[in-house]
Amino acid sequence: MEIAGMGRRFLALMIDWTMCSIIANFGGFESKSLSILAIFFIEVIVLTTLAQASAGQRILRLKIVDFTDEGVVRPVRILLRTTLICLVLPAIFTREGRGLHDWAANSKVVRI
Repeated sequence: MEIAGMGRRFLALMIDWTMCSIIANFGGFESKSLSILAIFFIEVIVLTTLAQASAGQRILRLKIVDFTDEGVVRPVRILLRTTLICLVLPAIFTREGRGLHDWAANSKVVRI
């Protein structure tokens, strides 16, 4: 499977963030920015665990797979990966085009 390009991955992130922003705005939360981040964190963990992709990734036909065998990524590694995304560490990339969050979780984002 081909590793997804940066543009597609960034667009998927923006779709997820926008959806979480809409939920936070209509949810009546006190702190909007913290609420958006919390909703995003939960959305990405739940959907990636269940479907190997967040909502934005599904829309753009991407999925998260294990780097070595392209199988399903375990929930503990999805938790690590999502935590690093929320800390904005994906901005650091490896030579293979994987973000630090994917490197730490031994995962990759591929096109389907």
